[in-house]
Amino acid sequence: MGIWINKSPGNTRQHNIQNEQPSVSAYFEELGLAVYINLSDATNEGKQYFRAKLRDELARKWSPDHDTTQLTLKLNLDTQNNTLDLEREILLAMLLSPEPFRFPSHAEFVSAVRVRKHMVLAARKTTLDFHTTEAERPEDYWTYHEDTSFTILPGKSLITALQKATQPEESGKLYSFSCYRATEYVILLGLAQELHHCNPDLYAKLQAQWERKAIKSGKFHEIFMIEYGSMAKPLPPKYYVPGDRLWFRNPDKDSSEVTGYEGSWVFYLGSGLFTNFWKANAPYTLTSKCVEIYHWRHATRRDQAGELQMNESIVEELVSNTMQNPVEVNRILMEMMKYRVPLETYENGGCIDTTREYPRYICPGTSDIVLPNN
Repeated sequence: MGIWINKSPGNTRQHNIQNEQPSVSAYFEELGLAVYINLSDATNEGKQYFRAKLRDELARKWSPDHDTTQLTLKLNLDTQNNTLDLEREILLAMLLSPEPFRFPSHAEFVSAVRVRKHMVLAARKTTLDFHTTEAERPEDYWTYHEDTSFTILPGKSLITALQKATQPEESGKLYSFSCYRATEYVILLGLAQELHHCNPDLYAKLQAQWERKAIKSGKFHEIFMIEYGSMAKPLPPKYYVPGDRLWFRNPDKDSSEVTGYEGSWVFYLGSGLFTNFWKANAPYTLTSKCVEIYHWRHATRRDQAGELQMNESIVEELVSNTMQNPVEVNRILMEMMKYRVPLETYENGGCIDTTREYPRYICPGTSDIVLPNN
């Protein structure tokens, strides 16, 4: 399905439709990707779109079965040291999408790519002290109240506050987070960095919101995120776009009762790697993440109070041993690479979710982010 860009955004600003297709083409030309794509017209729900998708023969060669985890290897992209290569990987993965990425304008399309890039760069630097019941933030930028959660101090930069909370190179310290809250901060940082550039008014509102009251959990998802894929039409198990937020489910009923081990929220970093917020210099591959979650069931113990606890040292040892045994790795992957089953069940399910998430539109006139009034 690829990337669909609305020919006629229909916002209050004057818009020259004839300039839209040249803008789309020029962006791909600038990154050296135009030769690989087909650009055509498409219609959906009465709207006219420019549709960009990877040429079929290249899609089959570079991404068999929609597997995007090998793109950088096959195309010799250096996404670690070259941010333009990271943009190229983001675009190529989007072009391969089995569901259309629809954008109301060219500006929204380009900003969406930049937000993903900001998120990946931030996620690479994010290192935290995992904790399910405790949390802390830099006191020179943050304050806490049970009614408003963690908010930033008046006059302090939201961008800097988020960097200091998540990036030890900025603060010199690790702060306690759950993995889900950590993903919210990375998303918020990526949005804030792009909004500062493309929509200062919305950035100011976001800044004011976090000075007043944090948005988190289900409300955060509702206000800021778009989910694609579904249980009925799952995304391919190896299809990921850099900047996607996703969940690996723990398919073992007993160990999933340990608080914080129901599953694992991560970002796809590209190059076949997923975030490891506790050891940023050791990101997961799809294989190592599956093996780790599989071994959670072997490291669950009850403490003296009878509470279930996870022994991470045991998990690390088991994962290290297993990764040296290709036959055992393959056996575990056969089990874990299955799609997860509905949340109330466990039988015959794996750890792969059917959906991914990415941020909403953010540009003036087309943004669909609506912040609460209170």
